[in-house]
Amino acid sequence: MAAGVRSRRSEGAAEWPGGSDAICRFVICNDSSLRGQTVIFNPDFFVEKLRHEKPEVFTELVVSNITRLIDLPGAELAQLLGEEDPNLPGGAGTASGFFRSLMSLKRKDKAVVFGSPLTEEGIAQVSQLIEYLHKHLRTEGLFRVPGNSIRQQILKDALNSGVDIDLEAGEFHSNDVASLLKMFLGELPEPLLTHKHFHAHLKIADLMQLDAKGNKSRTPDKERQIEALQLLFLILPPPNRNLLKLLLDLLYQTAKKQDKNKMSAHNLALMFAPHILWPRSVTANDLQENIAKLNNGVSFMIKHSQKLFKAPAYVRECARLHYLGSRVHASKDDLDLLTSPGSKELQPQKQSRLAPSHQDETQQHTEAALQELFRHVHNMPDSAKKKKLIRQFHKHPGTLTPGPSAPTPQGQRRTRSRSVSGLIKWKMMGNPVILERKSRDATPGSQ
Repeated sequence: MAAGVRSRRSEGAAEWPGGSDAICRFVICNDSSLRGQTVIFNPDFFVEKLRHEKPEVFTELVVSNITRLIDLPGAELAQLLGEEDPNLPGGAGTASGFFRSLMSLKRKDKAVVFGSPLTEEGIAQVSQLIEYLHKHLRTEGLFRVPGNSIRQQILKDALNSGVDIDLEAGEFHSNDVASLLKMFLGELPEPLLTHKHFHAHLKIADLMQLDAKGNKSRTPDKERQIEALQLLFLILPPPNRNLLKLLLDLLYQTAKKQDKNKMSAHNLALMFAPHILWPRSVTANDLQENIAKLNNGVSFMIKHSQKLFKAPAYVRECARLHYLGSRVHASKDDLDLLTSPGSKELQPQKQSRLAPSHQDETQQHTEAALQELFRHVHNMPDSAKKKKLIRQFHKHPGTLTPGPSAPTPQGQRRTRSRSVSGLIKWKMMGNPVILERKSRDATPGSQ
């Protein structure tokens, strides 16, 4: 099992305080088969860990920041948290929603994909459609031109039966597949973003920039809208969030080919807003002036989909501090206090005689870690492995040697050393600073 990982800077690389990416190139690995592989640290690792292990803390962290961005009265906040039934236009979500849910549960008992509550198994079936459509994005009128109803029914029955389908065999057209994907979304018991989130998304559409006098202008505040969507997506049920990501990425890629398929982000939003955002069992008349907000909201999601499924940086930091730090910060405002002048914890400071730069601090941490590591190797019992490890240090001119230390008394038994690989792993987990060394110099290090 690997005791260290090697990563490189790329999209998805870990972002640590100060805006620097964590780059791990110091590897001491017990499994030779894993050497040379690149492992990217998931920047949302601690966010997901917090979600699964402490859902109440996670929800409080996310919702407190949602209410910082948008104004949610008590009733709407309670609906978002699931403490009250959603109050939706046209009475949607009451009696009609009850019977719809009852029917969907009966379908679920029969292992039917269409019309059932969203599950990971259902997503696995529908993802076959999405994967196929990614290969046919140039089809003109994709999602607008209806497919053949007979072929769609054959395909629907196959998906409901749980079998894998060879869509490339030529039996089905891309319009059949696109129409069936819309049908699947339309038959879900509730929209993909759920009824609980309906009012919050209406508020996001009203986020506008402020003018010099602090008054709301007519220019949408795109950065705050993206931030609010990131937060709302974090508290979606996992199946909804997973399918939403697959769907928005498909629509984003479709819009990028609009010169061929004639389907812009706005055109696609008109097709999918009823399935993503509109409450079930409502009419256009029920929504009235909100239709434009909902359609524009989905168009915005499509255009910015590549940013929406990453947790905001301050949420990542709060989650990381919850596990690795001594404090938990419940909102972005708390983190802003930490990054005020004089604070070194979360952002680099201007270099001066009294306040070293973030780069200097990183170098100091790295040097201290290397010194401790060398001392650990130096105190190991004499062996061929110890000599080999010491030679690895001396190969690099920049490698530090330990400072003066008292010799070990002859009569004192040395404590059995922890494996070097274990020490490296401990260093990486306990400090945001990751040692940088070339992986070609990695050596096995466990006892």
